[in-house]
Amino acid sequence: MFQSRGSAGIVDKPFRQGRQEISLSSFAYLFSEMVQYCQSRVSNISELERKLDEVGYGVGLRLLEVLCYRERGQRRETRLLDMLKFIHSTLWRYLFGRQARDLEQSNSAEDEYMISDTDLPVTKFVSVPREMGHLNPAAFVAGIVRGALDGAGFPARVTAHYVPVAGQPRPKTVILMKFNAAVMQREQRMPGG
Repeated sequence: MFQSRGSAGIVDKPFRQGRQEISLSSFAYLFSEMVQYCQSRVSNISELERKLDEVGYGVGLRLLEVLCYRERGQRRETRLLDMLKFIHSTLWRYLFGRQARDLEQSNSAEDEYMISDTDLPVTKFVSVPREMGHLNPAAFVAGIVRGALDGAGFPARVTAHYVPVAGQPRPKTVILMKFNAAVMQREQRMPGG
């Protein structure tokens, strides 16, 4: 409260630079506890995936703010493809230490894009019991992506899916983004679009 001349208060100090990482085992433990917490409050798999998506949504909104402030000098993307590249590279690298494997546009619909990855930590150490059937814990990551897109002004329906890969023991995870019609219309009206 009382400061001597020349000393800076906590508000005046800059953010610590550098990357703060946690161990994979710590993340796995915290994630499993979050899944168990959400599971105790739902009655079926689709509700559990929705709950994981909601938790991820809040994380995505906050991550967008932090990353735009730290990495972009408070500049946000205004074009859809630039925002998707930001998620594919910067956001993914911040979350998982590397960029996502693929970013693709759907062949059948121009308002659908997909980010795919083969080794997400949220699916790596999860064994789904038989009674849980087709639970996809990557719904949490889909929520993060949905939160980041929503916060940047690109509302979309975002879902996570498993896709089998020939010759691989584990399927790849695909985050499917279907953008609202208003986003696609805005993209068409923008110069160069």
